[in-house]
Amino acid sequence: MNKMKFSTPRQQYILVLLTVIFAWPLFAQQQLTLDNAILKGLENNFQIRIAKEQYNITDLNNTWGTVGRFPAINLGITSRNRFDDTPSFDTTSFEYVRADQFTNSLTPYASMQWLLFDGLSVSMNKQKLDYLEQYSLGYSTIVVENTLQSIILGYYLALLEIERLKVLESVKALSGDRYKYEMMRKELGSSVTFEVLQAKNSFFSDSTNYLLQQLRVKNAFLTLNLLLGEPPEVQFELVDSFQAELQHYNLDDLKNKMMASNRTLLNQYVNQEILKKDVSIAKSNMWPTLSLNAGADYSQNWYDWEKHDKNTYLFDYYANFTLSFNLFNGGNTRRAIESAKITEKIGQIEIQQATQALENLMVNQFDLYLIRKQLLEVANVNLESAGLNLQIATEKYRNGTINSFNYRDVQLIFLSASSNKLNAVYDLIDSQIELLRLTGGIITER
Repeated sequence: MNKMKFSTPRQQYILVLLTVIFAWPLFAQQQLTLDNAILKGLENNFQIRIAKEQYNITDLNNTWGTVGRFPAINLGITSRNRFDDTPSFDTTSFEYVRADQFTNSLTPYASMQWLLFDGLSVSMNKQKLDYLEQYSLGYSTIVVENTLQSIILGYYLALLEIERLKVLESVKALSGDRYKYEMMRKELGSSVTFEVLQAKNSFFSDSTNYLLQQLRVKNAFLTLNLLLGEPPEVQFELVDSFQAELQHYNLDDLKNKMMASNRTLLNQYVNQEILKKDVSIAKSNMWPTLSLNAGADYSQNWYDWEKHDKNTYLFDYYANFTLSFNLFNGGNTRRAIESAKITEKIGQIEIQQATQALENLMVNQFDLYLIRKQLLEVANVNLESAGLNLQIATEKYRNGTINSFNYRDVQLIFLSASSNKLNAVYDLIDSQIELLRLTGGIITER
């Protein structure tokens, strides 16, 4: 039996694409709304889960014990075993006499070290840990915001690729009808080979674009699955429609919301409080420190020397206070204080820089949103005109009023207008989500 052969590279390429597409595993599709996608992402997204565990570490370390408020208590036991073969001088015989000596001791003990006062450094370090936990929570919130933005855009990107696939499918159907029509005309003798080949090439070109778009759809769903923390074999059917709701924003209101609720800016404020605490902690080294070192031990000893066994014991307890004051250390303490103050000033400058950068970004995004609204309006009008023109051109082509080249040009114009409309919708959604993120509303309004 002869095997089917494909004579052209394009036909071979199409065969490879078909093999890839239809080899995709078939699973039951789950309906997925945007709200459900957000809930899945909040629960399963890898970055959110990592941020949550990082916050748990900060929360775990935020205790009084970490900063040394409580004493350190140790219990232990020491065992000592010794053998000695030491010569001793006998004054009677004027000779050295050796005797074996075995010594065993067992000493249990308990000790306590407690820093009683260190210039309030313990309290200030605990306050710093509170701010660090708050900063970690703010960072986790930023991760959630960025992830929500990615999930929403990933959801709409998949919808965008699906809509593009529908447009290419309709164009491919028109090209296929045109190809069949030319073949029929050729059989009737009213069409030449050149027109048939032109229709065939257009059909194969549209078919190739359609197959490639199918791959883009699958890649978009793979990206969405990754954002949702779902394995690649899980398939979703997106329920929400691909459309942008037009909003009317006021720039001053957006700026005020941004200054009050932007997560990045709020985290900068928390970081500034941490830097202030570092200054106070450095100043605490100017104060004296008072510590307590207390404990008790009991020692039981056994001696075996020249067949004589002896047992003794010792019991001790102690409580010692240590007061220390650093009079001079080469100016290191004062330099540490000045360094902390400089770092605090740097933090203030960084807040000013972040504020201005966010204001610039807000103005830019607001202007971009207004432009994209206008682009969407233009794209709607252009698509409506291109669709009507395609209907008219199809009738004229059937009637022989226009040739195949003119008809193909109209098809390409419709394809371009459809693509521009879809891109305009997605870009407008992107601007809306970015404005929500900048104003801190992407979490509260979803």
